[in-house]
Amino acid sequence: MEKERLEIVVYGAEQTCASCVGLPSSKDTIEWLEAAISRKFPNQPFQVIYIDIFNPPEDQDRQAFSQKVIEEDLFYPVVVIGDQIVGEGNPRLKAIYEVMEQHGYHES
Repeated sequence: MEKERLEIVVYGAEQTCASCVGLPSSKDTIEWLEAAISRKFPNQPFQVIYIDIFNPPEDQDRQAFSQKVIEEDLFYPVVVIGDQIVGEGNPRLKAIYEVMEQHGYHES
């Protein structure tokens, strides 16, 4: 039985948040996540999706969460798996890996 592709959604913006000066950009975070997760869980399907909080897609849930990031002054990028926030500002790989393992991912 093939594992379902896990979506890791990164909500961010072109410019880093005011409180996150000096941290990697949202786009840099995506590249870093994809590389790190691919090394940790090789040959296991996942997808990292970027959502620009100031220009979200038509999807109502993603628009609502983008608005939440703005209104609640969350540190972005915000990393979400399922409906769980697993990282904010400077996400920690350990927290992301733990959630992925809860979804059946394992080191090869």
